Amino acid sequence: MRFPKLLALAAGLVSATGFAPLELWPVTVSAFALWMWIVAEAPDLRAALGRGWWFGLGHFVVGMNWIAGAFRYQDAMPVWLGYVAVVALSLYLAVYPAVAAGLAWRWGRSNKAVYALVFAAAWIVTEYLRASLFTGFAWNPLGVALVPTPADGLAKLIGTYGLSGCMILVAGTLMHKKRLTAFPVSLGSLLLAGWLTTYAAGDPGRTTTLVRVIQPNIGLNEGRDPTVARAGLETLARLSGPPGVAPRLLFWPEAALNDAYEIDYDGPLRTDLATLLGPSDLLVTGGTRIEYARRQYGAGVEEVAVSATNSVFVLDAEARIAARYDKAHLVPYGEYLPMRPLLSAIGLSRLVPGDIDFKPGPGPRSITLQGFGKLGVQVCYEIIFSGQVIDRADRPAFLFNPSNDAWFGSWGPPEHLAQARLRAIEEGLPVIRSTPTGISAVIDANGNLLAALPMGKAGFIQTTLPAAAPPTLFSRFGNILPLGFALTLIGFAVALRRRHR
Repeated sequence: MRFPKLLALAAGLVSATGFAPLELWPVTVSAFALWMWIVAEAPDLRAALGRGWWFGLGHFVVGMNWIAGAFRYQDAMPVWLGYVAVVALSLYLAVYPAVAAGLAWRWGRSNKAVYALVFAAAWIVTEYLRASLFTGFAWNPLGVALVPTPADGLAKLIGTYGLSGCMILVAGTLMHKKRLTAFPVSLGSLLLAGWLTTYAAGDPGRTTTLVRVIQPNIGLNEGRDPTVARAGLETLARLSGPPGVAPRLLFWPEAALNDAYEIDYDGPLRTDLATLLGPSDLLVTGGTRIEYARRQYGAGVEEVAVSATNSVFVLDAEARIAARYDKAHLVPYGEYLPMRPLLSAIGLSRLVPGDIDFKPGPGPRSITLQGFGKLGVQVCYEIIFSGQVIDRADRPAFLFNPSNDAWFGSWGPPEHLAQARLRAIEEGLPVIRSTPTGISAVIDANGNLLAALPMGKAGFIQTTLPAAAPPTLFSRFGNILPLGFALTLIGFAVALRRRHR
């Protein structure tokens, strides 16, 4: 084979077109099949690892291209560094496909069926590790490419990583040149199994709870500018509409109240916001909470900001903060700078402006909303972590995912939305998304988009809240299931190897 690494890189580049917004998932399946063949043809383990790594580099460079756009919204570093960041991150992430390729080559190359089974199991495990090690980076697991298809229903049973493994199995059947029927049969079986899983779950229906989701179309730079912050707040208020007879939940996005507004310390602000609410209404809004410490300066004492939390506040009609959630899974280099003394000394900074880092909260928990049931919150990036989005001991009735996707260019928001839909499917819970610039949405417990606002458009969604489904198998057991699925695949592979000896 001539230029196998270049061919693997090209396959990786093409494979990422299966993710939103392009959603060319059949191309992704084909590209993975080509890559698996390239790896199988490697003369030794080192070559197999190299071909896996070059594929991963192409796969992640395209899929993560939105990261470069985030550098347009800060002044501390040059914009071109964003493209360097995409490549640098991809150089690391490519290690995981390389490991999967190496394991498949080492233990499965003697038999094509065994090879596909080992490859699928290795992909599940390495994808799970990618989401877990070094704080984890779970963006675009392979299974998310199947969200536009009926196969996504299988996430109720085996989670996102298990769904990724199924996609590898289907791709593996394309390698059987003498069995041309294997691929359509395996693909059809995958789609049918997913559809049957969703069909068996049924339509959970709607509750009587009225929700109004606000998308103000406030750009990131506008939201930071104190001179226009008030205008942004007026836009949010106008889109919120007047209180009605029925109690309602009003949802504002992440960064709706920026650093110019400190809702927990600003009584007049809370009073103004409370005028938007009826007697039984609640406002659920993103905001920043600053923590202060008293410091001695000469003969005087000053209060100095020492940390911040990326928070969601629940405000009632009496201008009281009824509850608060603090984001737990922070974005490295975005909300905090790892190894700050070293990296700041060479001119690096975090993308979110400010001199203090954000502090993580305690993790998923359910908040009881008086008159509305229990709410779970996952702020922006947190929603991408399969199996880590709810308190399993205190299951909520729905999830709120406020986000600020203004950072993410044209590819990031639809990719982010697709991952939120998978969380709804896995947990059997509806998800409410509110973003400043799009894509805001109401998602039912089967992952269906019931309503959405496109990118770059101000508006609101007013509807009744979808009902929660009964707990899914995945919601009960979490990522034990995809890892158990991987172990099962290994068992089949071992049995096949012994049979063919």
